[in-house]
Amino acid sequence: MIFDILGWIGMILVLLAYALLSTNKIENGKLYQTLNLIAATLMAIGLFPTKAWFSFTLQIIWTLVAIIAIIKIIKKK
Repeated sequence: MIFDILGWIGMILVLLAYALLSTNKIENGKLYQTLNLIAATLMAIGLFPTKAWFSFTLQIIWTLVAIIAIIKIIKKK
């Protein structure tokens, strides 16, 4: 049950981040990447017990991409 809830929260966050970016409410910056990081992590946690390894792997990669993007943003400042 908790894994499902975390997965749903992650899904909502990734959609929210994308919607905000697409409507120019936020830019592709720290906030957007942080939302992606949290969303992908929560979805990976939610997927782990299902053994849907292809989706789980995608979320881990998405998490790593967000971490790299955040590091680059922080280093720019």
